[in-house]
Amino acid sequence: MGPHHIPPTSPPLAIDAPPDRLRRALLVGFGATYVLSLLPFALAQEVPDAAMAPFMALSALLVGRTSLDTGQARRLHDALAANDAGFADRTRQLLQLIEQRKIDPMQLQQTLNDENSPLKDLPGQIVTAWYLGIVGSGVRARCIAFETALNAQIVADVLKPPTYAYGGYGSWSRHPAEGPDHG
Repeated sequence: MGPHHIPPTSPPLAIDAPPDRLRRALLVGFGATYVLSLLPFALAQEVPDAAMAPFMALSALLVGRTSLDTGQARRLHDALAANDAGFADRTRQLLQLIEQRKIDPMQLQQTLNDENSPLKDLPGQIVTAWYLGIVGSGVRARCIAFETALNAQIVADVLKPPTYAYGGYGSWSRHPAEGPDHG
């Protein structure tokens, strides 16, 4: 040992050490508490009718908002239901699954993927609808909300996104010039 050697202040971590059960239990407990703290807000959302209640509650959980615009919710719900005849039932099933198993929203997608759940595409559809205002994909994609989509609302205090959509996705961009200099 040379003159510049500094002794370690704590023992090195063993890679094959057994998991710390107390730490894991605390993390699970904190996660469950967080989910349960959001659930009353999600379930207390103002809803235009009983059929919208599961969608509003699930939306609030997935996008992390305590309140959502009910008019926009109706438009998004109707567009999502038009693309999927079983949307209302699947929304109810997913909300029940979250409530029964106390699944942390941050772990929901991983849980659904790990279990190869038939509901695994639903969270992404709902979050995309709220944040981008777009329902569907490819030729079936429809812009339901633009300036009121959550991606615009989140930055509205600093950025002022255009208040209109004047074409399909990407219509405002130019394609790169082609030619010998742009290879």
